[in-house]
Amino acid sequence: MGPNPLIGVIYHWIGGLASASNFIPFRPIKRWSWEIYWIIQGFAAWIVAPILFASLLLPDLPAVLRAAPCTILWHTAIWGALWGIGGLTFGLAIRYLGIALGYAIALGFCTAFGTLMPPIFNGQFGVISHQPGGQVILIGVAICLVAIAVNGLAGYSKEREVPAEEKAALGERDYSFGKGLAVAVFAGIMSSCFAYGLTAGRGIAVIAHAQLLYHGRADLWQNLPVLVVVLWGGFFSNFIWSAVLIFRNHSAGQFLGAAGTNPMAASFVIGDTPADADSRNLASEVRLRPRTLINNYLLASLAGVIWYFQFFFYSMGQTRMGKYDFSSWTLHMASIIIFATLWGIALKEWKDTSKRTKLLVSSGLFLLVASTFVVGYGNYLAAR
Repeated sequence: MGPNPLIGVIYHWIGGLASASNFIPFRPIKRWSWEIYWIIQGFAAWIVAPILFASLLLPDLPAVLRAAPCTILWHTAIWGALWGIGGLTFGLAIRYLGIALGYAIALGFCTAFGTLMPPIFNGQFGVISHQPGGQVILIGVAICLVAIAVNGLAGYSKEREVPAEEKAALGERDYSFGKGLAVAVFAGIMSSCFAYGLTAGRGIAVIAHAQLLYHGRADLWQNLPVLVVVLWGGFFSNFIWSAVLIFRNHSAGQFLGAAGTNPMAASFVIGDTPADADSRNLASEVRLRPRTLINNYLLASLAGVIWYFQFFFYSMGQTRMGKYDFSSWTLHMASIIIFATLWGIALKEWKDTSKRTKLLVSSGLFLLVASTFVVGYGNYLAAR
């Protein structure tokens, strides 16, 4: 099946929706600390889901991985581990800045580094910039970066307008613009390492592509084994940091029902219901009920599977973008911010902001959508 940029853009939109939505299941989690639900969603997102879907859709996943040279596997996994550092700090950026602003700042840097650096390192940038399709794609990337800057300005404006009490009610009790800005910039730069991991793993995709064609399967799934290796690396770095936090905070007991505090909860919840806060029910403050504990595991795992779907659809979209598939990263980032902004509106993060701030949000959203069409059109020209 040949390039089809329109279908590719649609796949990237679906992936962006999945990425922007994966933090939503964290909000109802009751009395679990960040490091507990983070590592559980990570195990679902970075170990279980990639292996499960690649095994289902590829004729022989172990054979593909065995056939790949060790150097490619190691390089891909190392980039994944570096991305994992960005991933866990990305979660902190959302915690400190909220969904809309956290996504905008972190993904702005992630878009710039993840889109432009691979073709620069590969020596393709000069060729791209002198061809009509490539020039249109670069214009689309520039529009996306401007849109992200507009969204960031809207978030800063919101930070000055929304009272701290309302931020707490929205689950932003740890809101800190200065701390969040520093974390988001670092997270964005490190998160772009995922794009480098996908580039490093092209040799794995070539092997998978040959296997799929031999068995008469669609080449749409050729990048799935690359995701498996990248995400192994990402899980490693996240597991190390989560283990450090669990040891330092003495939170391991929460796996079996001890009580903690969910920093991303929509409101401060002491017990499972208002009655649980009664002094006569102090025993319920010590341990979670079995049903609540099971729900926490299910919610954290659901968040992980939703997270994985962003790159499941990304990998499909990348196969349809043609020879300038590096632009997939911009489409992916733009789609994430579009849907993150819509989630922020749905969750009333912008409810009490000024008309100026709302205009900035609307403008940023319009520019992001426009950037995806421009990038898609550039790929269409290149495919022709």
